[in-house]
Amino acid sequence: MFFAWLKKFTPRGIYGRAALIILLPVVVLQLVVLVAFSQRYFDDVTEQLMVGVVAEVGLYEVAVEGLEPQDARAAMADLDARLRISSSFGEDVPAVVSSRLWFDVSGRTIERTLKEALPTFEGVDLASSQRQFAFSFMTDAGRLRLVVDRLRASARNPHQLIVLMLFTGVVITAISIIFLRNQMRPIRRLARAADAFGRGELVPYRLSGATEVRSAGAAFLNMRARIERQIDQRTLMLSGVSHDLRTPLTRMRLTLSMLEAEGAPQEDIDALKSDMSEMERLLDEFLTFARTDAAEENEHVDICALVTEAVARAKRAGGDVILCDMPSGELSMSVRPHALARALDNLIGNALRYGTQAFVSLNALERSVVLTVEDDGPGIPEADRERALHPFVRLDGSRNQNMGSGVGLGLSIAVDIARRHGGSLRLSDSEDHGGLRADIVLPRRS
Repeated sequence: MFFAWLKKFTPRGIYGRAALIILLPVVVLQLVVLVAFSQRYFDDVTEQLMVGVVAEVGLYEVAVEGLEPQDARAAMADLDARLRISSSFGEDVPAVVSSRLWFDVSGRTIERTLKEALPTFEGVDLASSQRQFAFSFMTDAGRLRLVVDRLRASARNPHQLIVLMLFTGVVITAISIIFLRNQMRPIRRLARAADAFGRGELVPYRLSGATEVRSAGAAFLNMRARIERQIDQRTLMLSGVSHDLRTPLTRMRLTLSMLEAEGAPQEDIDALKSDMSEMERLLDEFLTFARTDAAEENEHVDICALVTEAVARAKRAGGDVILCDMPSGELSMSVRPHALARALDNLIGNALRYGTQAFVSLNALERSVVLTVEDDGPGIPEADRERALHPFVRLDGSRNQNMGSGVGLGLSIAVDIARRHGGSLRLSDSEDHGGLRADIVLPRRS
């Protein structure tokens, strides 16, 4: 339970966690050393020095014992010269009130030692001067007040070690962070290259960093090369198959023309022409699916204008498309305009194929942009929506196939384009129109 609570406050990034791994031992080590130093340097050394001070105070007690105030002052004057202590004696001498600064660690030991050694101790003034301290106590002859040099009771410049520790800790931490940043930079470059490749962008990446990072980078480069070769082979295969199939289609068209000239039944000729047109359309869809992997550079375009053009194209083709919500002003984003327009065309085409109207809207959120296409058709059951996004999947039982046919590539092409922009495609029920709702969610980037 404690570790689960502590995990909420730990950094999420590898750089923050690595910095914490470096800083935490340094801070703990300094705290341990500081505590041990305070115990030994401030307490032990001060106690040893105070032994001599207490012994000298005992000389003053013996000197004034049984003497008149005037004789006592004369005896103490000789001790003051010998011991370099300022003394005051008599009933007219005011008692010292204890005072100490909050950061005066050794002052606690001085006060405690005097209380233990002098039963009639009254107080010690450690705040009025940094170089001396005064204290008073009662003797049999009267009140005795002594002013002692602070260096005789505590160590000289005790803060120097603390300052040196803090300075050294800051310098070591700064150097460690610099080295850590140099070690994290190759990992970040690898992460950026992998993320860009997931969106279909080829970012230059050079091996650097530690051996483990270089191994991961080399594995990434090999994987990227294999995926690129596989994509190229698939594109070439689909292009070759489509090209090879167009040759017999052309011969079949010539044969149909000859049959039509020879007076063959027109119904049979029209049926064959319809089948051939369907085959050509399927071949075009295969080529479109293959072209989604083609390299296209990102451009800064106005998404509002791109959506408006897609709606206009659908209307020119005879579709009943309604443009609903649109943000005011220009919405510039770095996207692949042709690929994104193809995804919108596919979604609008599906909406018109299985419904009577298509409703297009664009919503600009704080971190994302959502392109929505809705229809008033039968929709797709929730259990089949994930499968509908796969290539070559046709849900004959859920959509109206009398409105058109296909090979199940429309949604999969849109999904692939959305993923290559770092986004996603989500299917849900249209609450306003009763059909299917398709949302292309794109992250906002400058």
